[in-house]
Amino acid sequence: MKKLTTFVTLAAFMMLGSLAFHGQVQAKTIELKFGHVGAPGSLFLACADEFAKRANAKLGDKAKVVTFGSSQLGKDQELLKKLKLGTITFALPSTVMSSVVDEFGVFEMPYLVLDRNHMRKIRDEVFWPMIAPKVEAKGYAVVAVWENGFRNITNNVKPINGPADLQGVKLRTPKGEWRVKMFKGYGANPTPMALSEVFVALQTGVIDGQENPFTQIYSQNFHEVQKYLSLSGHVYTPAYLLTGKKTWEGLPADVREILKTTAVDMQEWVYETAEKMETDLLDKMKGSVEINEVDKKAFVDASGPIYQEFGTKVPGGKDLIDKVQSLVK
Repeated sequence: MKKLTTFVTLAAFMMLGSLAFHGQVQAKTIELKFGHVGAPGSLFLACADEFAKRANAKLGDKAKVVTFGSSQLGKDQELLKKLKLGTITFALPSTVMSSVVDEFGVFEMPYLVLDRNHMRKIRDEVFWPMIAPKVEAKGYAVVAVWENGFRNITNNVKPINGPADLQGVKLRTPKGEWRVKMFKGYGANPTPMALSEVFVALQTGVIDGQENPFTQIYSQNFHEVQKYLSLSGHVYTPAYLLTGKKTWEGLPADVREILKTTAVDMQEWVYETAEKMETDLLDKMKGSVEINEVDKKAFVDASGPIYQEFGTKVPGGKDLIDKVQSLVK
């Protein structure tokens, strides 16, 4: 009888231990890895860290967003693959999205997005109803639309006043089809390259120049190895808080709700931060590079062919452009 009592007691302890262990496993905080290419001082890093701070304050011990900048988890294309595999939870791509869904190329059309107020309308009336559903069909989900910014040209050859000044200039572009086509149309020699490789390529003369928002130019130290900064503002590029569709759907519903609400609520903070950084960083670069305004009308006039090609090559492309332009009114 004594042996039986001992056995029952031991079994009870083992069961309690098992339940306690199971509870510990269940209570384990979910780590949500967020990889991006932004360096310290970039808008990407500021946005990713602000999102993590806000989300983590609401998530408690349910989940934790952990950010990895400066391409630590990979370059844009690698991050897209990892989202699909589920080895990371979030990334913050921009131009590269036109390689995922053709319709993202509308954001590569020069001088199409006029300002952030215009972009607010585009986001609500074009992006969410017309583009976002196509992203899900590719195995991704956009959680929120943030910003990369207005892009400008730097180079070591000469000030760029109009398209003619780009003739033969070896210019780094992101790996997006339409940016390459655009600069070829202007007469440049565009060279697609990962952001993390650009500084050395500029420093060694492999390329003459590049085009990026101020936050990327400054945070990547491109102004230290470039002579001229031309304020072309040729393209406004949104950035997208992106996740893998399966990963997203596999998260608890309450965690998804917190992440989604936090990301969308951050939109105005992103715009305000981007505008402030534009002013501050331009002032900081004035002593390092020669800065000039450009003849924007000349660039707009030279952009007709790329609009026409996008409108005919991409199904519904002309309708997208027309819709975006109608929102200016």
